[in-house]
Amino acid sequence: MSDAEPTGFGPVDFVFPTNIDAILDSDVDGLLDAPEKAKKVTSADRLERAFLEIVEFRRSQGRVPDSQTRTIAERKLGARLDGILANDVKIAALNPLDIEFGLLEVPEPPATLDDLLEADDLDLLGDESGLLDVSDLPTRKPPSEIDSVAKRKKAQDFDKFEHLFKAKHAELTDGAAQMAPFKGLRTVTEGRFFVLNGIMLFVAEVGETREMVVGGKTEQKQRLRVIFENGTESAMYRQSLSIRLFEQDGQAIVQTGLNDDEVLDGGDLASGYIYVLRSRSEDPQISEMEHLHKIGFSRGPVENRIKNADKSPTYLMAPVEVVASYQTFNLNVVKFENLLHRVFAAVRLNLTQIDRKGRDYDPSEWFVAPRTVIDQVVELIVSGEIVNYDYDAQTQRLRSRAEEK
Repeated sequence: MSDAEPTGFGPVDFVFPTNIDAILDSDVDGLLDAPEKAKKVTSADRLERAFLEIVEFRRSQGRVPDSQTRTIAERKLGARLDGILANDVKIAALNPLDIEFGLLEVPEPPATLDDLLEADDLDLLGDESGLLDVSDLPTRKPPSEIDSVAKRKKAQDFDKFEHLFKAKHAELTDGAAQMAPFKGLRTVTEGRFFVLNGIMLFVAEVGETREMVVGGKTEQKQRLRVIFENGTESAMYRQSLSIRLFEQDGQAIVQTGLNDDEVLDGGDLASGYIYVLRSRSEDPQISEMEHLHKIGFSRGPVENRIKNADKSPTYLMAPVEVVASYQTFNLNVVKFENLLHRVFAAVRLNLTQIDRKGRDYDPSEWFVAPRTVIDQVVELIVSGEIVNYDYDAQTQRLRSRAEEK
């Protein structure tokens, strides 16, 4: 059949294309065009659309949507705006769209109550009843920082206490002292050692009792001077230290063998013994040293204190013998230590010992002084007259400070 031959469907006026390109070229109406792939909607796009809905509400209603209204659609927009205002990242992303109403501008909060009242254009905070008038109320003086919060600071005279911590660690090591549960406020007394959060502390001073009104009730409080083994100190209240020791499972350091009554009777302030020891070491540098004595203080019998002397660097890793013991009452251990070290500072033993674990230890209570002079010094310390005397290392005798003048 020829191309011009009739098909039975009417006159021939269209010729079918013979290939794909010709078919596409003949699609003048775009019927065969492939649909464009939908663009993926991102979280940023959704955020912008959500914000533009809020903008449209503001434009049509003349106000921002209320997140507390009963109208569900408006409440949804109001909650959305609250969420945006609470997120700095969203605010930064939407700022370029907020050019018409400034919906994302967060006003600065008033610095004072007066500023707040002045900004109350609608008089919502009107005080017709006088509730905000405080002119007739008594003024309360704000507590000073030192009275309200006892912050730690560097202990400038820590060198006076460092040897006490070393000695107490040595006692714990050789068994002369032990850790015990904290027994309460009455055990927080001058001269006691405790452990708080793994750090040893020493109650160096207990201040005078002051009556303070706390919660409408009068309480007696004492300010402490607490020295920590890391070289800091605090002026916390006695009650505050007790609370912290209770809350944080603090522990007391007590002498081994003391019962609870002895531990609770005021610590190192109660009666005890000043002792004088002589070393029985066979080390020539110690045994050949004339007039070498250890002077210390013990709450319990001295014999119990020195049982394991040969294992403790405090006692020069050797047995010792007691050459004198003086019973005392209400001795202030801190003052005793300070006075003792001041008087005999020039003749303190300068020797480093090695403990059982190979650690260096510098004994602090050994002095080169005759026994007769030590007897005099102890008597003068107990009587309080030692402040008038110094020890002359050359003449090996006490010298009145009046003589020096």
